[in-house]
Amino acid sequence: MSDTPERSRSSRSGQYKKGQSGNPKGRPRKQTVLPDATPSAFEIVFEKRVTVTQGGVDQELTVEEALQLRTYRDALAGNRAARRVVLKMIEKREKALADRGQRAVSPVTRRIEPTVPRNADAAMCLLGIVVPNTSDTYHSDALLLEPWAVQAALGRRRGSEALTTRDVFEIKRCTRTPETLRWPRGTIS
Repeated sequence: MSDTPERSRSSRSGQYKKGQSGNPKGRPRKQTVLPDATPSAFEIVFEKRVTVTQGGVDQELTVEEALQLRTYRDALAGNRAARRVVLKMIEKREKALADRGQRAVSPVTRRIEPTVPRNADAAMCLLGIVVPNTSDTYHSDALLLEPWAVQAALGRRRGSEALTTRDVFEIKRCTRTPETLRWPRGTIS
């Protein structure tokens, strides 16, 4: 060995001694760059104002606001990517409000209209499955089934259960011209 003091690196193995750093000065610190007084191109574009016509009324908006408006429109039109962006905007807004201890605007209330059975009646009339029953004076909205529809239902009827006398009576009562029906075998008409 030489008379020089032993360095932190071992000469034989090429490794540093246990407990000693291979970089005694350490990692250099990150240099902080002071922002320039001039804004970036991105900031310049986003701060520009554009005129947007909405419902026949001109509005002056920033580019950012115009892009958000367009995203909302696309989302409402069914664009999936735009919907995801809008949902993320909403989540971000709600989180910011929650962080500040504020409550978001009241939730959207969904109102479900009760179904009107007469809508189905109108559809069946349009399809020619039923016709208005003009002979029923007590029920002005009563309908009669067309014989072809009843015949199709009877033809599709499967199973070993035969039609009862009551079933036949009800089918005849609700069919426009019941005398034209062909009954399945074993049915007493």
